[in-house]
Amino acid sequence: MTFSASSLRRRWPLPDAALGERLLAAYSDPGRGYHDVRHLGDVLDRIDELVRHEHCELLAVRLAAWFHDGVYDAQPDAEERSARWAEVALVEAGVASQTVREVARLVRLTAHHQAASGDTNGAVLCDADLAILAAQPDRYADYVAGVRKEYARIPEPQFRQGRAEVLRALLSKPTLFHSEYAVQAWESAARANLVRELADSTSR
Repeated sequence: MTFSASSLRRRWPLPDAALGERLLAAYSDPGRGYHDVRHLGDVLDRIDELVRHEHCELLAVRLAAWFHDGVYDAQPDAEERSARWAEVALVEAGVASQTVREVARLVRLTAHHQAASGDTNGAVLCDADLAILAAQPDRYADYVAGVRKEYARIPEPQFRQGRAEVLRALLSKPTLFHSEYAVQAWESAARANLVRELADSTSR
């Protein structure tokens, strides 16, 4: 499924429409390959799917989804810079300080996708962000191509080596997902995609 800025605009959860427009402009940057409006829409959809099975603070999680790749330039600390943007912008938008702190914490969590046991907000956001790993083969191929575009400055041999390290690290985890629903619904497909991509990237 594809998403347009206009369709996502209706899903912005705050009265401050200008802030939503700033975020949409960031996700619409033509330099992005994967971390774009389609990714944002996918994450929002997966949150909606997860909250039918998992409890969370929905406003904080949805806002964290909007901000989690607000800054994305394939450079270090993008999540930290996104979290700092959230901390400033959400205060200016009149969001309660407790919610602002939680949004920033959740955005920072997406740097490594390691939610602690009992952190249901973190589990929902991290699982929604990683749900792409369980996508159908054609969508997964689009995801891989999008990631490659974002690292176009990296020569192919170096990219393949780095990507293989990422794939092996993911496959070494006991589970890729945190919530019971995500593990049951997505784990097997995600691992199959990762194994297939790793085999393809190391055979070239």
